[in-house]
Amino acid sequence: MTDNELLERIVTNQNILSGKPVIRGTRLSVEYILNLLAHGTTTEEILEEYEGLSSEDIQACFLFASKSLSDSTFMPLKVEFA
Repeated sequence: MTDNELLERIVTNQNILSGKPVIRGTRLSVEYILNLLAHGTTTEEILEEYEGLSSEDIQACFLFASKSLSDSTFMPLKVEFA
């Protein structure tokens, strides 16, 4: 599956979650899925819980986040000094 095909799975609509990026056809935000994964939920557990999702939807969340971060400048949350 190409990047464009994956990214077509992520949509925004001002009437759904105030315009946050969501998986097409759901009210599951990219942020929510990534947060689940960051806290240890497995892809398999997510797919079991949300029957309409596919592994490509989760892959699309990662790609969307990666593309979003590549075009941004960030301030560090914590500065470490050596």
